[in-house]
Amino acid sequence: MQTQAGEDLIERILAHPADGDLVGSAANDLLSELYAGYPVEKLTRLLHSGDDRILPTATWLLSELAELAAPLMDEVPPLLSSPIRTVRYDAIAVVLEIADERHGPIIAQVMNLSRDPESAVRWKVLDFLSEASVDQLEAGASSLPSGQIKELTEWLILQDTEEPDLPGIVIRLEEGDPVTRLFAAAAAASLSDKEDTNLLEHAAMVEEEEIRSFAQQRLSELREDGTG
Repeated sequence: MQTQAGEDLIERILAHPADGDLVGSAANDLLSELYAGYPVEKLTRLLHSGDDRILPTATWLLSELAELAAPLMDEVPPLLSSPIRTVRYDAIAVVLEIADERHGPIIAQVMNLSRDPESAVRWKVLDFLSEASVDQLEAGASSLPSGQIKELTEWLILQDTEEPDLPGIVIRLEEGDPVTRLFAAAAAASLSDKEDTNLLEHAAMVEEEEIRSFAQQRLSELREDGTG
């Protein structure tokens, strides 16, 4: 039953890409079918449709599937380089959920999006950097060429694997360039808890809106945890 229902939903999306309400409803139903056993590989029909109106829906579906999306990991690199902002944004979420030490080049591609022209994408990179495991960060670092982002990634790893350089984080937040501040904010987020929010409070005062909003959101979450 899942196969027929899933096929019908994909056909509906392909046939009516301009109907946002219809596509949204069909995508939600398709997500349920995928969780119920409809093969995730069938999403390649949407990913390869050639219609930029459909690609965001296909990428969103991947981002909602968590580990179920693993068979389509090879589809992710072109999504990360898509000209569509929401596609890049959701593709980063896919990498966070399912990438491992085998996917260093894909993780490195996410790290390079720390220079993306869109603030929403940079926000998602910051979320990735603050949530990624050490194994993921190390895999990405090993695939980066020499340069600023590789150096910052290696520095970020040290904040987790060795005694963190708290004054260095503050200095980078206050005096660094935008990319340096983004990596420093990731360190601040990963090291903060409801008992000590000092680093996040520094991050919430930087110039870049995406860093400020990210830090403010994390602060709100920690304060809610502290009063719960």
